Amino acid sequence: MARPRSFDRERALDRAIEQFWRHGYEATSVAALTEAMGINPPSMYAAFGDKRKLFSAAVERYQQTYGAPAVQALAEEPTARAAIERLLRAAAADYTDPAHPWGCMIISAAVNCGSPDVEAELRDGREATKATIRARIQADVDEGRLPAGTDAEALATFYASVIQGMSTQARDGIGRELLEQVAAQAMLVWPDSP
Repeated sequence: MARPRSFDRERALDRAIEQFWRHGYEATSVAALTEAMGINPPSMYAAFGDKRKLFSAAVERYQQTYGAPAVQALAEEPTARAAIERLLRAAAADYTDPAHPWGCMIISAAVNCGSPDVEAELRDGREATKATIRARIQADVDEGRLPAGTDAEALATFYASVIQGMSTQARDGIGRELLEQVAAQAMLVWPDSP
């Protein structure tokens, strides 16, 4: 009969997220993970499989927790402009929150990563966000809120680039106030309504 797990899976994942967020996938060792998670390596392997599977579980949990404001902004706002403005302001706040490592784990965990499948997983996450932004912009073009000639793909790529840059700037120590100014500047390129 299997013994019940003696740790809280979500809490362990939260601690793994912090390690991956702070150090990236490649530089985070199993020893550092198990120490941070408060479990031994056999328990980690029994619960998550291996470091790679633990990372995927951590990414999924990150998206459900820290990434939730972006999803909510894109889903809840009535227009693409409002959604993207809210997304950028949330990024400025979230990326500089002292309660966790700065920046975005999905953006920073792939830095200097030697694992093609980890890079692909993180790229897929970033591309999914960009596709959602593009779809919101295209919906506004289709509904006449934006000029017919608006290039939704280019505009979505611009805002994805701003978000990724804001993450890097936050990791470099830029504060929330300046990132909010970046967000405000980025909104100045928004196309005028028809």
